[in-house]
Amino acid sequence: MQMESVITSKWRRLNGNRIDMPVAEALEQALIAERELGNQIKVCIGTDSQVYGTETEFATVIVLLRKGRGGFMFISNDRSKQKMSLKERLLLEVSRSIEIAYHLCPVFDKYGTELEVHADINTNPRFGSNTALSEAMGYILSMGFTFKGKPDAPAASCCANYVV
Repeated sequence: MQMESVITSKWRRLNGNRIDMPVAEALEQALIAERELGNQIKVCIGTDSQVYGTETEFATVIVLLRKGRGGFMFISNDRSKQKMSLKERLLLEVSRSIEIAYHLCPVFDKYGTELEVHADINTNPRFGSNTALSEAMGYILSMGFTFKGKPDAPAASCCANYVV
């Protein structure tokens, strides 16, 4: 079972309402609406995964934070039957976040929107996820994005974790 690209996958809101347009278009509409309300927006993108028997479920989120006023998110879930190590799975999470961040860059640039890519990888070497830290950080930074890892990566470690 091949996972579809995070760009072409189906997106929804936390309340379950489907987003029936390309995610870039939905994001642009949200940024315009928030700007009209006088809100400053920062976007954080993250992915988390969970293994369920022989399948791994991935959740990628685009979190729009209204500075000082809460936020909301767009969510995409996919499943894979591919068997992978913890490090491979963590780097695939990062790859999915980068894929959507890169695709949405023109929208972020057009509206001067701050962007962070969050990785569900612990910066503390005592945790297993730390094995992928240097590769993940290098990948995110080399693509020109701001890197955040645990415990400073709520888009991946809280929001995506909640919907996976």
